[in-house]
Amino acid sequence: MSGRLVIVGLGPGADDLRCPRASAALAAATDLVGYGPYLARVPVRTGQCRHGSDNREEADRARFAIELAATGRAVAVVSAGDAGVFGMAAAVFEVIEQGDPRWRALDVVVHPGVSAVLAAAARLGAPFGNDFCVLSLSDNLKPWGLVLERLEAAARVGLALALYNPLSKARPWQLGEALERLRAVLPGAVPVAFARAISRPDEQVAITTLAEARTEQADMRTLVVVGTAETRVIARPGREPWIYTPRSVGRRPA
Repeated sequence: MSGRLVIVGLGPGADDLRCPRASAALAAATDLVGYGPYLARVPVRTGQCRHGSDNREEADRARFAIELAATGRAVAVVSAGDAGVFGMAAAVFEVIEQGDPRWRALDVVVHPGVSAVLAAAARLGAPFGNDFCVLSLSDNLKPWGLVLERLEAAARVGLALALYNPLSKARPWQLGEALERLRAVLPGAVPVAFARAISRPDEQVAITTLAEARTEQADMRTLVVVGTAETRVIARPGREPWIYTPRSVGRRPA
């Protein structure tokens, strides 16, 4: 097959946080495929076709992009952040594995992007300076009970947490239940940060504790960061504090 399919992570929002390889791949594409608001973040180029779809149509979007590439087009599928972190890369490969065997001959390349977890961590300081875990609180593709089991297991063994998809209009209660599960495992003084739309004009950051964290501080554009019992907050009078998790475990850093 002569077509080409690239899967591109757009980064967290700011143009200067988009990786150069990703920008070059977008510029070389004949067709862009993705969720409408993500496509809107890509500069318009003459002669380039755009194919937007709704946020919860990942499999159909992936199939459309693959079939388009199979006709000989140079197709770019876009994701926010990194395409391999709760993004379109897995959806594309799932469809390829289950679909026409000829699709396996396509030239498919994944271009990494700066994920929300990395952008939020840099904005806050170094909350993931030691081992950490990235979890999605969405139960669209996995049972909610399993989400809670994974959440509690990670917290019990001392992993800092980055929580994607904390709540939505369809499931406004899940973040609250997740926080209650964590309060049963972790001290109330553990730092919690709500990092919303990092690097974008409407960026918002709120730093609190597990005991004081409230669900209304988050939406679907928020990454929730939960520290460990060893995570520290460096107060800075008149300025936002830094949050970091020491590289060592069980002893103060030198």
